[in-house]
Amino acid sequence: MARMALILVEGKTNIPLYVQYVRVAKRLGLQPITLSADPLQYDCLAPEGIEVVRVDTDDLGALIHECSRLNVTYDIAGITSAVELFYATAGKLSRHFDLPGPNPESIARCCDKVTQRQLLAAAGVPIPAYRVAMEAADVKSAAAEIGLPVVAKPAVGSGSVGVRLCRSLEELAEHTTYLLSGEQILRSSPKILVEEFAAGPQYCIDIMGNEIIGISLLDFSSPPHFAYRELTCPAVLTDEEHHRIADVSLGCLRALGLGWGPTGVELRWTQHGPVVIEVNPRLPGSPTPELIQLAYGVELVTEHIKLVIGDEWNLRKSHSQTAIARFLVPDRDGTLDWITGYNRAAAVSGVAEVKLYIEPGTAIVRKGDIRDHIGRVIATSPTHARTEAILQRAVDLIDWSITPFST
Repeated sequence: MARMALILVEGKTNIPLYVQYVRVAKRLGLQPITLSADPLQYDCLAPEGIEVVRVDTDDLGALIHECSRLNVTYDIAGITSAVELFYATAGKLSRHFDLPGPNPESIARCCDKVTQRQLLAAAGVPIPAYRVAMEAADVKSAAAEIGLPVVAKPAVGSGSVGVRLCRSLEELAEHTTYLLSGEQILRSSPKILVEEFAAGPQYCIDIMGNEIIGISLLDFSSPPHFAYRELTCPAVLTDEEHHRIADVSLGCLRALGLGWGPTGVELRWTQHGPVVIEVNPRLPGSPTPELIQLAYGVELVTEHIKLVIGDEWNLRKSHSQTAIARFLVPDRDGTLDWITGYNRAAAVSGVAEVKLYIEPGTAIVRKGDIRDHIGRVIATSPTHARTEAILQRAVDLIDWSITPFST
């Protein structure tokens, strides 16, 4: 009998989540096989025993051919991706091989932030006022129509990459030049979104199918950037706030034709109530799966893979805790000389994880997004206040030194 395999289309741009998919697949008795245009980039993951096959992942025909070839040796149980840019592609492959999967057209529309906003607005979902720009003059005109401050960002992307709050025309012109330079424009989209700034706390709503699993509070570092600082699961909400957030989030699914598999909704609670910032038609990246598991006992990656391979999933919550992740963010550019105290922080009762992303000697050039994180600490306890106290105690034990670059 052929061994059952889980096909993953790419994964290198979201390593923590990708590795979780690989490990869970193995635990479920599946052989994870990654299709990639550049297998060499996975060499650093050799200890995971990852099998990578070279194929042009932008060529659907080539992917179908490769999966057909693999299907001779393996029994392909499911196809998915840990990378948003390839999630629609995985959906197309699943459809071709008559396997469970999301609607690829809905995924593609949702991944284009302009199309996503058009569909949400047409369905009456509250979103910020926005304009689409292709060049600097359009960006300036859009800001004049909406009114400063505005948020400018690429029409395609994730992780707050290229997202900035612009409070003056000078800041807007500077960021527009940066975006149009091509460094932040992903794949083939040259579009820039100019949006009204929705002031208020931001929440992340994690959904599987049509069921809301959790609502978390997302805290950012200081403007003008949107680098994540802390994620709290669950958020402290009144019954009315929870009901309104849930109602708007499920409305996003209907508007975008989603409802199969994982979806993440990000919204802000403004003076007018919930305003949707973004909908992501895929599983959230680390540390959200870890926080959901600590808070509720639900393993998002495991349940998603079960869905992908046609098995029965289980979203039943086994307990109720508060889990908080705090990201370690440097306050300057330079070379990391040393970082200490993480072992002591990990030993604090209630700390679930201390993870460092870089080592001494690494050059740090802040971007104003998730790439600035040099590590994180996760704590959990029965209450929000106690978890915050545990987290702060652990973070206070960690120290580092950065030598600025020579001018």
